[in-house]
Amino acid sequence: MRLGVYTDYTYHRDSAGVSGERAFVRFMTGLRPLVARLVLIGRLDPTPGRSHYPLEPGVEFLGLPYYTSLTRRPIKAIVSLGRSAVRFWRLLDELDTVWLLGPYIHTIGFALIALVRRRTVVLGVRQDFPIYARSRHPGARWIHLAADILEWSFRALARRLPVVVVGPDLARNYRRSRALLQLTVSLISESDLVPADLALARPRTTRVLSVGRLDTEKNPLLLADVLAALHVHDSSWQMDIAGDGPLQEALTDRLKTLELQDAAELHGYVPIDQELPALYRAADVFLHVSFTEGLPQVLFEAFAAGTPVVATAVGGVPNAAADAAILIPPDDAQAAASAIEHVHSDPELRARLVRSGYERARGHTLEGQAKRLVEFLQSAATGGH
Repeated sequence: MRLGVYTDYTYHRDSAGVSGERAFVRFMTGLRPLVARLVLIGRLDPTPGRSHYPLEPGVEFLGLPYYTSLTRRPIKAIVSLGRSAVRFWRLLDELDTVWLLGPYIHTIGFALIALVRRRTVVLGVRQDFPIYARSRHPGARWIHLAADILEWSFRALARRLPVVVVGPDLARNYRRSRALLQLTVSLISESDLVPADLALARPRTTRVLSVGRLDTEKNPLLLADVLAALHVHDSSWQMDIAGDGPLQEALTDRLKTLELQDAAELHGYVPIDQELPALYRAADVFLHVSFTEGLPQVLFEAFAAGTPVVATAVGGVPNAAADAAILIPPDDAQAAASAIEHVHSDPELRARLVRSGYERARGHTLEGQAKRLVEFLQSAATGGH
């Protein structure tokens, strides 16, 4: 299979090659051993630079005209579609299958072009786009309307095309697709798994870890309130926060207001193939506090590290976590603090969570999920769907 994968990401190029900003790039490059050829497609920042995730050897790249974002520069994004379409059309001379993630304007355009060229087209959906748009831009009605139109268009297109979705909620949204694969996007390799017995033998700490973008839908300001609630009973609790985003300054200010700046460390963005695994292993509990979520890969990263999980019961989290996490309501700092204290003080509960998490992680490795995806793509290419 000669496969092209498009998602609306920004890539960078320097003398060492091409690199991407998002961890999902690691999953996409993980497809390379399973296909004859892999080409990633995305926006190329014209300014030379390097980002977190370099493309693996043998992974090719098609750079599209750059725009900052669809919401900030919608006109420029729409104008770029013409030149992007020309480059994509030419690339199809060398591909037989494309996996197009959306819903975005370019995704829909590329799907129509690939259908005209009689290539195998499989769609991909990683989040509920209308909910995402409303949580990230609560007052921008034109963005809400645009997200609804794109989502409706994508679902209509999915009636005749196979679709890969992340999480059970999206599976329900796209249940009328021609064929459907519910996938877990995992960035943990089999070699990353920490056996439960080894994890349980680690020295105990009073450290909480949170990993995620510091943006509205991720609810990062709650982390300061959770830490404050923990300090009511035990001032030794510390919190590591890995991630960046527009609410970083607001979170810093909130921690200062609560006089907790010395009890929390904001690490910024930490790539999973660098220091992030060590942060997972050093934590006593992993905390996830999002308002909205598809199927968060950070849960499986914590499971793989042998770190007990406390997470909000939103989106695909209950299905992903099953009995391997304590689930709490969103936006409830006291519930989160109480759950963390429960995990810390109850050895039997801790052992159950760690062992269940290990089993969940073992069944959702990058290698296993990449194989499932490629088998689905091959079935689409051979008319199995």
